[in-house]
Amino acid sequence: MNSSFAAIDWIIFASYFIVLIVSSVLLSRTRIENSRDYFVGGNSMPMWAVAISVLATTQSAATFLGGPEYAFRNDLTFLGFYLSAFFAVIFVARVLIPRFYAIKAVTVYELLETRYGSSAKKNAGMMFLIGRLFASGARLYIGALAISMILFMDIAAYHVALSILILVIGALAYTYFGGVKSIIYSDVIQALTYISAALVVLFYLYYSLNSDFSTVLYTLAADDKLRLLDFKLDFLSTGSFNVWGLMSGWLLLNIAAYGMDQDMTQRVLSCRDKKEGERAIIISVLMTIPVVLLFMLIGLLLYLYYEHPELSGFANGVDQQFEGQKITILMYYILNEMPEGVRGFVTVGAIAAALSSTNSVLGAMSSVAIEDLYKPWKLKQGKVSEFHFVKAARAGVLLFALLLSIMAMISYFWQRYTDLPLLNFALGVMAFAYSGLLGVYFSAIFTSRGSSKSVLFALIGGFMTVLFMQPYILGMITDFKVGFAWQIVIGTLVSFAIMQSSSGAGGGENV
Repeated sequence: MNSSFAAIDWIIFASYFIVLIVSSVLLSRTRIENSRDYFVGGNSMPMWAVAISVLATTQSAATFLGGPEYAFRNDLTFLGFYLSAFFAVIFVARVLIPRFYAIKAVTVYELLETRYGSSAKKNAGMMFLIGRLFASGARLYIGALAISMILFMDIAAYHVALSILILVIGALAYTYFGGVKSIIYSDVIQALTYISAALVVLFYLYYSLNSDFSTVLYTLAADDKLRLLDFKLDFLSTGSFNVWGLMSGWLLLNIAAYGMDQDMTQRVLSCRDKKEGERAIIISVLMTIPVVLLFMLIGLLLYLYYEHPELSGFANGVDQQFEGQKITILMYYILNEMPEGVRGFVTVGAIAAALSSTNSVLGAMSSVAIEDLYKPWKLKQGKVSEFHFVKAARAGVLLFALLLSIMAMISYFWQRYTDLPLLNFALGVMAFAYSGLLGVYFSAIFTSRGSSKSVLFALIGGFMTVLFMQPYILGMITDFKVGFAWQIVIGTLVSFAIMQSSSGAGGGENV
């Protein structure tokens, strides 16, 4: 294994943080008069910046490392997930975004208030906050784990904690003062950074192979690594991206992620009008496809590097273990093969990918906590100045930064000292929540049934249905497994059925 950072790596690392500090100071110089300015930028954000920000949010450190891993182990069928995402955002753009703008929403859960009353908004908001705490806390841990491995060459608790602190402070630098405006423009910086880092890795890998382009292409095709679509009907594999799953469960998951998850949709609500919001979310997915392809191509070249020594000259075996922790193939490559300078730049790219998802979730969680939960309660107490809610929003950002950091450290200790799959649960918990949200939203939009009481039962019903079908629960009862895409379908149907079992006494008005 190569030694830790060289001088040139530390120079690159330090230069990146100087850019972070300067840009955060400049971006924080924005006039914030009320919570709407803080959370949706007063509906003044340019469409192109919003599109890039949504792109950046979809690409966390898990994607930075996980995309190459999937291509290394399998093929290019994961790209189909973003084909599914394209169809999903067409639905979101045509059905959900016009409704959000019609009610001048700050959070997506305000739509449920117009249909089922304030308790529906609060219940959906709480589901989001709980799910995001687990899911984003676990993602923060994954990003910190990767940074600790590269920076400190170990995953000791205090180094992981320091890596978490680096990410959280970087996220707070953008989020705390400037709100969503700073988040969006900082996401542009982070996206350019991690895409540039990925391009450096791709070209370095390609020129490390003693081969020409036609040989590379022929070898990959011969090994069936270039397959884009899988038509196999598979209800069991949890990691399968076959066409049937893409057009059902994964499609539903993408609809929820882009249209019912405040973390993603908050930026879209900051556009000038619904037309720009619609264009921003569609363009973001179109831009995401080549970015994901970039990471997949890195995985294919890593496959050639390690599995075809006649092309790379690499003759040693690959042991993807680091202090008892299984690591991705890109992380293995960074730790063992990457030269000075390139390693520093790639580390910066991983931090940028982690930051782009961390700063956005702080703003999203604070917006739901303040707008959907705290503000209605506070206004009932009497007249309150608008700037009070700006201060509350910033306090919310600090609170959720602390809670996510705690969740990240819990994930660290839980994974190292128990056999229980907390990390798997934490990463999937937001997707569990999506089933309930999908059933509720579909009922609100397409039917006249459901009530404020049924919303809570539907949210819990969808969540528990997907949770029950997890291997660590269902597997204790039977050997039968259900693929994750189909779990989403079943969970959504259960949630929708619960909503339909209630009469249409919703307490709101049709949307």
